Amino acid sequence: MADNAVSDDPQVQAQLDRLWSLSPGADVLGLERITRLLERLGDPHRAIPPVFHVAGTNGKGSTCAFLRAAMEADGKSVHVFTSPHLVRFNERIRIAGHLISDAQLADYLARVLDIAQDVNASFFEVTTAAAFLAFAEHDADACIIEVGLGGRLDATNVVVNPVICGIAQLGIDHQAFLGDTLAQIAAEKAGIAKTGAPLVTQRYAETLFPVIIDAVARATTQWVGQGDAWDVAVYRDRLHYRDEHGHMETPLPRLAGAHQVQNAGLALAMLRHQSAVTLSEAAIKAAPLWAQWPARLQRLDHGPLLAPLPEGATAWLDGGHNAGAGEAIGAFFTADRLEGHRLHLVIGMLANKDVDAFLAPFAGKIAHIHALPVPGHDHHPPERFAAIAARWGIACAAHTDATQAIAAIASHCADTGETRPKLLIGGSLYLAGEILRLNDQLPD
Repeated sequence: MADNAVSDDPQVQAQLDRLWSLSPGADVLGLERITRLLERLGDPHRAIPPVFHVAGTNGKGSTCAFLRAAMEADGKSVHVFTSPHLVRFNERIRIAGHLISDAQLADYLARVLDIAQDVNASFFEVTTAAAFLAFAEHDADACIIEVGLGGRLDATNVVVNPVICGIAQLGIDHQAFLGDTLAQIAAEKAGIAKTGAPLVTQRYAETLFPVIIDAVARATTQWVGQGDAWDVAVYRDRLHYRDEHGHMETPLPRLAGAHQVQNAGLALAMLRHQSAVTLSEAAIKAAPLWAQWPARLQRLDHGPLLAPLPEGATAWLDGGHNAGAGEAIGAFFTADRLEGHRLHLVIGMLANKDVDAFLAPFAGKIAHIHALPVPGHDHHPPERFAAIAARWGIACAAHTDATQAIAAIASHCADTGETRPKLLIGGSLYLAGEILRLNDQLPD
């Protein structure tokens, strides 16, 4: 799908304009184009630091954040490639711990685009090539690479000899590319398995075991699955992790939601089942508390966007947009956390997402739906959300933008005397980026 990335930097924007003129403007899976790009650049992906490769329907970005936190707690320098960005394109590429500068970004994009004229590469493929080129030309102790879409045919899957691969939660999403069943999706995700790199996974239904077993057999590697080779649980407000190396106890994740315990566990398992990057136990234990990952049940500041709301308002932002994300976010909003309130839901979702599946876990927890467009993208119309609100017996209003939605909630609070409203803003990472920009909370 179109990314519609823009930059305030003229040099970066010039390269983005070039990219749009060359790119097919759609997700195109396959390794042929990225391989051609990298060959013309001298195969930089063969000269990058040890790679931690992470796939999954949900949770892969958070897992990358936990991996990075552990390494940086030990003083290691880390390259990180993630997607999509929220506010600035630079967020996708982190060089030795720092977001890529505008000057660097413009240079690397230009170098890739200069050799890409006849390749018909996608937006993501060009970005991936630029990241690998940057990583090859800067020293670091490790690379953390997040899969963009799927795994087997994702552009990042050209990585050579990763030290370990991980797969987070599996769910139904991107069916047009990955298939309509969990087994098909699992097969695509497990396609990142490589010889000599253990494949670490979260806990899956036994019906998926043959898929994972087949993938590791083809790659001649080892499956390190949750529930067998490792596990994680919460006991007395502490995270307890165990594997064949022993037991480890850490603080609970700083990232909100019970699902983050699973993502932290996956990161710990990946770190403890590789030997290329040596880390102290203290650094690994620090990871859950150090990790930050914006727009994942992020508590928003009372910034410019939220300024009209009462001082007692609490607002969370999450870019989740599928059934699995809905379950995780819905579970977070317990009766105790809502303190007798119901949520004001401010939501916009891309047209190819299943609104009903995402919102089902929120039944009974929503007071009012405020429907938004997702600027620059095909999105569900407000009537789609109004139909759900009608079934639930709650109100629904359509707004042109987030500022208007917040103003409407503030007006409602003034009329009803509500002083401590609870808000959830979400449904799309693209919308989440706009919210962070409007509230002056840029990711760093």
